[in-house]
Amino acid sequence: MCGVGGILYKKIGNQGTSPVGKDLVKMLESMTHRGQDSSGFTVVGEDIDGDLVVRIWTDDPAQAADVLSLAEEALQKAGGVVRTRSALGQFLRLTIDYEGEIPALAEAILNTQGVALHSIGETSEVIKDVGTPVAMDSIHSLSQMRGTHGIGHVRMATESRVDVNHAHPFWAYPFTDVTVVHNGQLTNYHKLKRMYEDQGHRFQTGNDSELIAVYLADKLASGDTLDHALRSSLSDLDGTFTYLVSTKDGLGYAKDQWSAKPLVTMETDDIIAIASEEIALRGVFDQEIDRMEPQNSEVMTWLL
Repeated sequence: MCGVGGILYKKIGNQGTSPVGKDLVKMLESMTHRGQDSSGFTVVGEDIDGDLVVRIWTDDPAQAADVLSLAEEALQKAGGVVRTRSALGQFLRLTIDYEGEIPALAEAILNTQGVALHSIGETSEVIKDVGTPVAMDSIHSLSQMRGTHGIGHVRMATESRVDVNHAHPFWAYPFTDVTVVHNGQLTNYHKLKRMYEDQGHRFQTGNDSELIAVYLADKLASGDTLDHALRSSLSDLDGTFTYLVSTKDGLGYAKDQWSAKPLVTMETDDIIAIASEEIALRGVFDQEIDRMEPQNSEVMTWLL
């Protein structure tokens, strides 16, 4: 079933101090009945100490410290200069200075056996784990994270395995700051995945939601606007889907032609919030405002 949520604070510029993490935790926790296998968040607009923030995870808890150290060494050999380091079990967060190409950095990290790269961002990072949002918050201190906007997800696994790596959001390897949360299923996933792999793209999971992130990032890298990329997806992606996308400077959603997966929005002059259910939005707004339900083949974007 799954639940998605997103929020953007419209009046705070490209770097802000709004409580993105706290609000997303509240929104997603209210929808845990839609999925308790895993939870995840993208937080955008943080004040990062360095050029990039990198999130790495290893699937080997017994050797986590050694494996993550090897991944960090690979990053350094590729030209990354570590500014800050924070390790938590199987997770490693680094802020770095880096002047090279992002694909070269990403490839160097992934050449370390047993690691996954959850995100590389100029101003955003992905934090995801098994369990509920509140449980995640107690481990990863999400409520303390502040920024301009973000997206989140609670997952009930259907097509792919239950682990940290298959939790949402999905980052578009190897592009910076493009992540997606998704409720639905793509029926042309394998065809599109083969097409992108033939073009040199690399996928870290077998989850169809990762393909949406790569699809959109590829469109943006080719010069499309966020709005145009989302509109193109309505005809290029087959299946039943509702997804949210977060970029460095914006937020958007797209719904398929059947509008089978629910979505509700509430908007003021200061905030736009989006979620699978209205209950997730009521914890964000302290006044009574109208709700809107996006319909079939509908796209909407907001930019800072």
